[in-house]
Amino acid sequence: MKKTLTELAKVIRSKNCSPFELTFDIIFNNKEDYERLKRTKQISHALVASLYNISVDEVKSIIYFEPAKAIKIVINRIQSSGSKGDTDVYGAQQHAPLLGVMLDI
Repeated sequence: MKKTLTELAKVIRSKNCSPFELTFDIIFNNKEDYERLKRTKQISHALVASLYNISVDEVKSIIYFEPAKAIKIVINRIQSSGSKGDTDVYGAQQHAPLLGVMLDI
C-alpha cells in the first residue's frame, strides 16, 4: 500500500539551518511508520536530491531521531538567506516538495 508523507507525518516543516543550509523536519504520527521508513530508507539522499533538483552531494545529512519519531534532512541552500533574489529568507516555505511524496507502507 502507498501513502503520502502527509498521511504519515503530523509535522513536515522547513527552516534555515544556517544562511547556507536548509533543514527539514518530518515528525511521524506513530512509531510503526517511523520505524518502517527508517528500516526501508525510502527517504534517501537520491529522493531528496530529485525533489529539490540538486546533486546528491548537496544533501548533507538524513538523521533519524528516535525519541521524536522524526527524520531531519539538511541540504545546501541554492541561494544564501537574505541575498539578492532570495524569496524565502527564513526557509520556512521550502518543504512543499516533500508533501506529495508517495511511500510504500
